[in-house]
Amino acid sequence: MHQIANPIANTHVLSGVDPRLKLVSALALLVLVMSSTGVAFPLTVAGLSLALCRWLGVPLRLLLVRFAEPLFIAAMVIVLKLLFSGHEPLFTVSFGGVAVVGHRDGLATGIAIASRIAGAVSVVAAVGFATPFTDLMAALSWLRVPRGFIEVALFAWRYLFVLFDDAQVVYAAQKNRLGYAGIRRGLRSFGTLAGVLVIKAFDNSQTVTTAMVQRGYDGTLPLLRHRPFRFGEVAGSVALVAIMGFLWRL
Repeated sequence: MHQIANPIANTHVLSGVDPRLKLVSALALLVLVMSSTGVAFPLTVAGLSLALCRWLGVPLRLLLVRFAEPLFIAAMVIVLKLLFSGHEPLFTVSFGGVAVVGHRDGLATGIAIASRIAGAVSVVAAVGFATPFTDLMAALSWLRVPRGFIEVALFAWRYLFVLFDDAQVVYAAQKNRLGYAGIRRGLRSFGTLAGVLVIKAFDNSQTVTTAMVQRGYDGTLPLLRHRPFRFGEVAGSVALVAIMGFLWRL
């Protein structure tokens, strides 16, 4: 559980930077990436963010897992734009008498959208790896995000790992009893595992609610108190956003 919650050590240089500045800088970069009309700027942001993740010590396998779904979505966007959008034919392929036409302008639009997806996801991943989850929630609270959303996110983050540990125990027991020997038996075992996790989640929610009420929970959770801003950190954040804004205008 500790490896999932903290995939990298919190001893790097960015761990001491105020999480509010990291969050505001990331939001500014997201606005620049999403408003970019070209391909170069989002890909530059994606490259710098990935380089930052590697510098922080994030394993390559973990990066591939985190980016697998966004990259799949980006690839589907490119294919759909290529085949179903645009007016300039790029190629024509016939399958069983059905002509499939690829469009040059559709491909360009798809690549532009995919680059923005890659850039935005890379920024979010870099901030997530460089900042503990509780610090991010405290920064969101400072930005006046609804408190109910933050508390639900904190509860979900905490007990997600409890359910993960339960899932590992049940899966190990099923595997030792040859529960996944074959597709049919594996599907049945997976269904049983999912049902057990739903029941455990419901039981845990009732237990946690009772325990917190008995300890004086009144519907609000105390969050971290922020220290005053440091001039060096603020200046560095402003300089970063200014440089990226200059690159955005090129």
